[in-house]
Amino acid sequence: MPCITHMPQTNRPHIAMNSEPVRHNTIYRNLAITLLAILSALPINAQDGSSAYNFLNITSSTRIYGLGGINISLVDDDITVSDQNPALLGQEMSGQISLNYMKYVGGSNFAGVRYGHSVGAHGTWGVNMQYFGYGSMKETDPEGNIIGNFSPKDLTFGATYSHDITDRLRGGINVKMVYSSYADYTAFALATDLGINYYDPERDLSLSAVVSNLGGQVKRFNESYDRLPIDVRLGWSQSFGTFPLRFSITAHNLTKWHLPYYETGDGTETGSFKVKDKFTSNLFRHLVFGVDLISNPNWYIGLGYNYKTRTDMSTYNRNFLSGFSLGAGMRVKAFGFGIAFAQPHTGASTFMVNVNCSLSDLIHG
Repeated sequence: MPCITHMPQTNRPHIAMNSEPVRHNTIYRNLAITLLAILSALPINAQDGSSAYNFLNITSSTRIYGLGGINISLVDDDITVSDQNPALLGQEMSGQISLNYMKYVGGSNFAGVRYGHSVGAHGTWGVNMQYFGYGSMKETDPEGNIIGNFSPKDLTFGATYSHDITDRLRGGINVKMVYSSYADYTAFALATDLGINYYDPERDLSLSAVVSNLGGQVKRFNESYDRLPIDVRLGWSQSFGTFPLRFSITAHNLTKWHLPYYETGDGTETGSFKVKDKFTSNLFRHLVFGVDLISNPNWYIGLGYNYKTRTDMSTYNRNFLSGFSLGAGMRVKAFGFGIAFAQPHTGASTFMVNVNCSLSDLIHG
């Protein structure tokens, strides 16, 4: 089945169960070793605020966008959940293809495709492509005279591989080629995402760690070097017994504690804006909260809250919905459909659509 199937009391469908059980201490030891290996690959000066390529952090999944835009621990058989954690790609997604479209802020339009296929008894590979178009803009000369129009765009081409380390532990890697074209300037970059996921089916407990966007520019726009938005993320997702809600918390931007922002008040203030850099403010700007209704395997509803999005849009005419996002989806035979909506600012609404298809179910009826 293509998507939105919740597996609260079963093992991952693709795992061969004829092997001997793995002791829990071995699982935790392997998890710790893998996490240390991932974290050791991170440059010390990552995420210092000077990075470019921030479009790489925009999800292509309605499941994830509806849960706040960042989630690395959602275990499901929807191939789009592997968007931000390659370790979530699995053999249960073999033969699944997903198309996505997003109407973003400022007239931007994003679209892409993702496909996965099993390999061997414990591996899965996938390919993905994303297009980021920012509409038509005026082109001027150094004196400010309009000389025409141009349409800036970014393209990413990715290849993913995941492997079952144990019956509960899975690791994955995603390699991305990034091409950017802005008027007469072009650039090319390479990026890698490393992820790991631990899933306990008896408790429906999922724990993940990801290092995203490791890499750098191969070809620059000009003499200056633009850094990739390298990030370390930790995620937790879990449901409790027969309670039909699953909760998620994702910690991001973990390479930098201080994430100050300016509070602009009600629009009547003059002078310098207030800088918010307290402990609680920094803490919640690192966290994304999500909850999804999973009472029926054929449909879902998800709600997310991203405090950083809300404070980044901190203007006096910010509306109540800023920081919140909503997603929903359903499955009809071999097809899955998902939508997500957010309004980070009164003048900026975003809308996303996913269409999934299980080719194997379609072919074999």
